[in-house]
Amino acid sequence: MEASTINYNEKKLTYPAFFREMELFIIIRLDRCGYRFVHPNGISIIRPHGSGDYAFVLFKKTSEVIVNGVQMIADSDSFILFHPDTPHSYKEIDLPFINDWFHCEGEKLGELLNELNFPLDKLVPAVDPMLISRSIMELHRVQKQGGHLMERILDTDLRALLMKLSNLYELSQHPERPGRYIRQFSELRDELYNSPQSHVTVEMLADRVHLSKSYFQHLYKDIFGCSVVTDMINGRLELAKYLLKNSSLTVSAIAARCGYEHETHFMRQFKKFVGITPSQFKAKV
Repeated sequence: MEASTINYNEKKLTYPAFFREMELFIIIRLDRCGYRFVHPNGISIIRPHGSGDYAFVLFKKTSEVIVNGVQMIADSDSFILFHPDTPHSYKEIDLPFINDWFHCEGEKLGELLNELNFPLDKLVPAVDPMLISRSIMELHRVQKQGGHLMERILDTDLRALLMKLSNLYELSQHPERPGRYIRQFSELRDELYNSPQSHVTVEMLADRVHLSKSYFQHLYKDIFGCSVVTDMINGRLELAKYLLKNSSLTVSAIAARCGYEHETHFMRQFKKFVGITPSQFKAKV
């Protein structure tokens, strides 16, 4: 039986050789990590010469942080990425001390952080702290699980996390994009696309974030660059196109599955936004 092969950079490699070559492209190596570490009596971390690697901390309780001799207060759900050579320390203000953390290194990691414009040695409010906690929990699981692809998986997951945090940080700094609402609005938008058949109104969505309808619509467009109604329609039509491609349902049944009460309304909206009728779209598949 012939060994499985894969083309990579126009070379024919067996899978083991392929993965050995991919090792050359590992940018980040995870040293160690901890998910929801709890210190009932507090903790005092003191690193007068830095940690020697990149140290990331998500503070789950209010803490004191000193960076290069400058004292700062880390509010709950704020994070910091320390440069390997930066003198720093941190300890609890509120008990118990709880944090998520990881240490990582890599020759090209500094270049990646520069490219991402990632803030170093700076306390940053976490727009989506659950994203960080979930990611670190998964890093911990993968590291404990091991396996021949462990380092590749950790590298990919760490890069993805840093890119997401950099992207959220940039969005929160944008003067026209109010950062305090990004997480809530992102969750609402996910729901619109994940459950497009739901009969929700703009008023219902605005009530969930305790805003007036007009101000909610204004913020939504500022954050995502399109209206909430456009996203509602896009979510429904994306589901409709999927069903037209991958099911034998009638146009009428698809309209109902996508939250339309009237088939005629569905057909008009589909033609307006897609450019062709549902039947024509299905015939092209």
